[in-house]
Amino acid sequence: MKRRLIKKLAAAAVAACIFFMGFSTEVSAAAHTRYGADFSSPYSSSDTWVIYWYLCGTDLETNEGAASDDLAELMKVQLPPNVKVVIQTGGADRWHTNGIPTGAVGRFVYDSDGLHSLGVSADVNMGSGEGLTDFLRFGKENFSADHSVFVFWDHGGGSAGGICLDERYQTMISLDEVHDAFDSVYGANPDNPPFEVIGFDACLMATVDTLNSVHGFSRYMVASQETEPGCGWNYSGWVGALARDPSMGGAALGKVICDTYMDGCRAYDVDDIATLSLSDVSKAPELFNAYGAYGVEALQAAAENPRQLFSQLSRGAEAAENYGGNTREQGYYDMVDMGGLARNTQSAMPATTGRLLSALDDCVLYRVNGNYRPKGLGLSCYHPYDGDADVWRAYAELDVSPASIKYLYYYLIFGYMPDAAQEYISGAPVYTQEAPGTGAAIAGSAPAHAPGPSAHPIYNVQQLEDTPVDVDRDGVAFVRLTPAAADLLSSVHCQLIYMDAEQDVILDLGSDSNIVADWDTGVFKDNFYGTWPMLDGHPVYVEITYEEDGFNLYSIPIKLNGVPCNLQVVYDFGREEYRILGARRDENTGIASMVASRELIKLKPGDVITTLHYGMTLSGSDTEYTEVEVDTFTIGANPTVRDEEVGDGTYGYFFEFVDPLNNSALSEMVTYTIRNGEITTYVGNPFAGTGGGLQPTGGSSIADSLSGGSVLGSAPSGGGSIAESLGV
Repeated sequence: MKRRLIKKLAAAAVAACIFFMGFSTEVSAAAHTRYGADFSSPYSSSDTWVIYWYLCGTDLETNEGAASDDLAELMKVQLPPNVKVVIQTGGADRWHTNGIPTGAVGRFVYDSDGLHSLGVSADVNMGSGEGLTDFLRFGKENFSADHSVFVFWDHGGGSAGGICLDERYQTMISLDEVHDAFDSVYGANPDNPPFEVIGFDACLMATVDTLNSVHGFSRYMVASQETEPGCGWNYSGWVGALARDPSMGGAALGKVICDTYMDGCRAYDVDDIATLSLSDVSKAPELFNAYGAYGVEALQAAAENPRQLFSQLSRGAEAAENYGGNTREQGYYDMVDMGGLARNTQSAMPATTGRLLSALDDCVLYRVNGNYRPKGLGLSCYHPYDGDADVWRAYAELDVSPASIKYLYYYLIFGYMPDAAQEYISGAPVYTQEAPGTGAAIAGSAPAHAPGPSAHPIYNVQQLEDTPVDVDRDGVAFVRLTPAAADLLSSVHCQLIYMDAEQDVILDLGSDSNIVADWDTGVFKDNFYGTWPMLDGHPVYVEITYEEDGFNLYSIPIKLNGVPCNLQVVYDFGREEYRILGARRDENTGIASMVASRELIKLKPGDVITTLHYGMTLSGSDTEYTEVEVDTFTIGANPTVRDEEVGDGTYGYFFEFVDPLNNSALSEMVTYTIRNGEITTYVGNPFAGTGGGLQPTGGSSIADSLSGGSVLGSAPSGGGSIAESLGV
């Protein structure tokens, strides 16, 4: 079957009609205020304030001086006598500010007379509960005020990862340790908490579990659902506002923190995916129990039909905003917007989602969202996007998380209902716990390892391997899944490969969601028209990270000036173009793999980019792709990603069937042979058992594009072969 190539404009229109019919394609940054929220100034202008700043510098300070930059921002503010900032520094191999010690803890106060050292103490692990407790006790014993604020500064890893990565000790503070540290020094007092605001100037910490950890210790919490850019909070903005009006309350201060944060992100052009929210901590118990009841109803549904429930739950999580990346390339941070998840699973949990959404709305007073984070409702929750048992175990060890949610994901990951969950299976879906922070830690009851993809009692997606593919009269390939097969899946994507028998190479070009999906009928059709994303004309490997009404987000692995990164790219359907948001360093070793890279690096003229692909030989016995450096080139003033024609050649296309644990199977191969701009589609592998023979002819192909770059440190001049370029 044959069809002609069409250009991006038409392809974008087709995709927009297919996926987003009835929705606006315009996206924009926005601030959202809960109806009736009180941002008044209830205090006296003469009231005293102290801000405790837990400044754990980590690699953000060592490499970029980010903590020093924020300290310099603070010192632009002229404080009145009744406002002070007490600072503890540590956790970094190197400090960029003179006077801040390395290998020890420094303590400082910034007041109306400037910055003063309070002395240097022995080194303390700032990524530990003990280090936090020590600073809390120091602050309480030496500085008192009418109103207090506490700010954590560093990396964040969401509910399971915790806060504050000490670079020297390679540990982080868990949410239970946060709760216990505040409790040991102040004691929980929900009616009159000791802090007006507890804030997290860190990635991924606006979670329901974080909120539970500070219940009883603060009136309000400020944190981000998404990764924060390197500039972080705007300290001259929000501390300056408090200096000008010490009569403001914690809600008003939290709103200012959100607004000035977004102003700062815009100034650095990193606002597109920025988020920050202000939550009323007094509402945590109702939200906690509403979330627990949601977990109970999900457990009851899972007891009836686990495969169907978990597929519905995972599809709901796929369709909701997720944060930090959640792809094979970037890693998985397992944080999903709670509101989006609840909305997307109302049909599966009809008795409890209304209460959960109402409790969430009561809790989040104010939030700011960037252009490409428009739907997050202010707080996230844990969802295991890849079924990592170790991450689940870290989450399940927390007392600040509802037991029903832990049992629910235990069932998903390990494949059977834990005995202790039986108490929730019968009766109404209710969950009552006296207070957040007293939940059950259940990780000790879990098996040492999750079952493999072929041994899972619920999911064996491998049975869909080589699912038959048909081609219709228009040359469109499609698969038809039975309802039972569809219930195995959380998503269906497509994968594209380039094949060249002469060069004996297979090149993986990545995955996309550009298919026509009808879950009701189980029919999935290809939407390939001979184009693929290219960076300044160079083919790239892409992974889709999120689909939204008006845009898709993608991740592209590269080396930026020799450093492994993931380029963050958005395709905006309203603008009908790709936009490069920036690059994040690949944090994939040790405990650093539990935190998302905070800095979004903007590309600049003169940067050297090396594209990273995955390849294997056609003729060999390879069973796994090998990462290879392909093109190396220097970018100019306006680097662009565009869908460009891949050129004449032979391409393999697969429907990829992904289960809720991120195991996948591939359909039969669809082969596209492109010659002179015309696509011939048929099912099967043209090279199977032939040792090659079908050769791409004519035109400018991906092989031609790849052959001229600098690869593995050496550049084959004059257009070396793709095999030489890939080093196979």
